[in-house]
Amino acid sequence: MFTRCPSPAHAGAVDAGPNSLIDAVVLALPGTLPVMNRVAVEMAMLVGLALHCRITPRTKWDRKGYFYPDLPKGYQISQYDMPLCADGWLAVPDGDGPARKIGVLRAHLEEDAGKLLHERPGGGSEEDLGFSIVDLNRAGTPLLEVVTQPDFTTAEQVVAFARALRNICRFLGVTEGVMQKGHIRFEPNINCTITLENGRTVTTPIVEVKNLNSFRSLRAAVEHEAAEQPRRWERDGRVHGPGAKRTMGWDDARGITIPQREKEDAHDYRYFPDPDLPPVVVDEHWLESVRSRLPELPQERETRYRAEFDLSPKEAATLVEERDVCLLFDAAVGALVQRHVPRPRAGRLAANMILQSGLKRAGERGVPVSELGITAERIAEVAALRERGLISAAAADELFGLLCVPPGSAGGPAPNQSVESIAGSRGLLLVRDDAALDRWCREAIEAQPQAAADVRAGRSQALGRLVGEAMKRSGGQGDARAVRERLVKILTEPPTEVGGSCS
Repeated sequence: MFTRCPSPAHAGAVDAGPNSLIDAVVLALPGTLPVMNRVAVEMAMLVGLALHCRITPRTKWDRKGYFYPDLPKGYQISQYDMPLCADGWLAVPDGDGPARKIGVLRAHLEEDAGKLLHERPGGGSEEDLGFSIVDLNRAGTPLLEVVTQPDFTTAEQVVAFARALRNICRFLGVTEGVMQKGHIRFEPNINCTITLENGRTVTTPIVEVKNLNSFRSLRAAVEHEAAEQPRRWERDGRVHGPGAKRTMGWDDARGITIPQREKEDAHDYRYFPDPDLPPVVVDEHWLESVRSRLPELPQERETRYRAEFDLSPKEAATLVEERDVCLLFDAAVGALVQRHVPRPRAGRLAANMILQSGLKRAGERGVPVSELGITAERIAEVAALRERGLISAAAADELFGLLCVPPGSAGGPAPNQSVESIAGSRGLLLVRDDAALDRWCREAIEAQPQAAADVRAGRSQALGRLVGEAMKRSGGQGDARAVRERLVKILTEPPTEVGGSCS
């Protein structure tokens, strides 16, 4: 945040060794001075604008004093009474009801601390190590702390907000948001109001659960504290008030919170303006230049997808869960439009390919659809062939899988080979031969006389057996939709009358 030292969250520093991303400023050596990272400030402004916050025209940096082994200066440069972003909100899903608006009290910039390790690197127990070691790579990293209003009433609302916030930040490009790597962490503050039998109410002390790095842990920690706090009050009788707040860790294996320390109040940190850093003045020109970089955000995209492409709420929400998948979808729609497919239909076709063939393979490989290897152009080619009736749904799925294999590799397509050519070389193109279609259908009727009789009697569910039989006889080269239509026509056409006379 205040030095040119590389960030451990950057893709180029993923494998950096312990204490290798440090310099004299991070180590707080005598004579060093901080210099503000302008890009980090602009990233924070982007998040604030996405959260409908007011951007403070003039803010400052404060020193937050506390001792911890992974904080070399003995204080953290943060923002206290004049945060960069304030008074915002974010609407999140709330079950089957209307969206719930969660207030955002503030979003302030600060520098992160390092990391203490209590176990031997690469394995081993804490007893074997006998002491703690420190990695300062993360120390000094820009950190935006978003503080909400106490507007949550369920763990589901908390998780919905956390997911939405992570997705917004990923769309803005301010973080990769990999929670397991500490790119984003959640620290819920929970307390309960208990109504006693005599009608009196008591409020339990606030518990802050620190450093949760998965949505599952976030949900579990909130639910555990909501259940445990009334029991805790029955044991100790402690109620909410000054000095009563405490911080807890989360034991994922046992599913319980563990006391860490009593929570300090603001005056315990001895905040005062940092004398080494000038105030940050955000004029209208700077603010508008940042605002102009705001992309279409996930919730806006979701609303547009539902309206423009007639997608269901679940389909639209799934498409915007991952930024790169969303961008892949948009590019595939654009490629289909270039092939003269009407835009609403292009959205439906691209969504079907990604949500069916794509998600199936993404689940098998444990990666997002955007990392399967298939391009938006190739997705559009497959969807266009299906739309023209040249391939079946099964063939489209098979082609999708083939195009996830790098061209030229074993089992993959030849480089620069068109999708239609690939389909033809592998026998996946449908036969558009009316005589053949008629033959397959009549052979199926002869092979399945009971099914044919059932269809003629009005039991339409029997038609599936006939379609399957005809498709088997076509060797997979028939169009199931055309087969179904032809079978219905044959089975419903009136019998031919034969007349004559003799003398």
